[in-house]
Amino acid sequence: MLDAFSRAVITADAKTGTIGGAELAALRSFIAEGNKRLDAVNAIASNASCAVSDAIAGMICENTGLIQAGGNCYPNRRMAACLRDGEIILRYVTYALLAGDASVLDDRCLNGLKETYSALGVPSGSSVRAVQIMKAIAVAHITNTNTEANAGNRFRKMDVVQGDCSSLASEAASYFDRVASALS
Repeated sequence: MLDAFSRAVITADAKTGTIGGAELAALRSFIAEGNKRLDAVNAIASNASCAVSDAIAGMICENTGLIQAGGNCYPNRRMAACLRDGEIILRYVTYALLAGDASVLDDRCLNGLKETYSALGVPSGSSVRAVQIMKAIAVAHITNTNTEANAGNRFRKMDVVQGDCSSLASEAASYFDRVASALS
């Protein structure tokens, strides 16, 4: 698990040189964008329970067989496990977003996830769909495009640093895509 600073030091060390030029400019840019990154992580983390429950509910609405007897979200203990797994995935995506590095997501969350889900009989299509819904929710929070019309009475307006967050939203989306790919 490396953050942007550790990665720059290791790269410079491998070249037996110092951090300078392009590496230093990249670190300065990373620091300059830090408030946006922190606001994005805060927006996702502050709404994690709602995002996960909405994603699982959306997944179930699209496949009601999941809550029928024998379904993967039946009985309550399986539903609780599904919600727990969604929160774990979302937590590691936010860690990756905070660090600007997907290795924490790969090492601590995705390594062996598909095999575990296959062994438990968890349908990958439903899992991928829940991740896609969480991705849409997270991107809406990062880009500050979540609206009261979409969220209803659970709408929470977040104060965020103004500016273009499209690259940060794209980075977060890539982490969710990474999870979906690992599950497929």
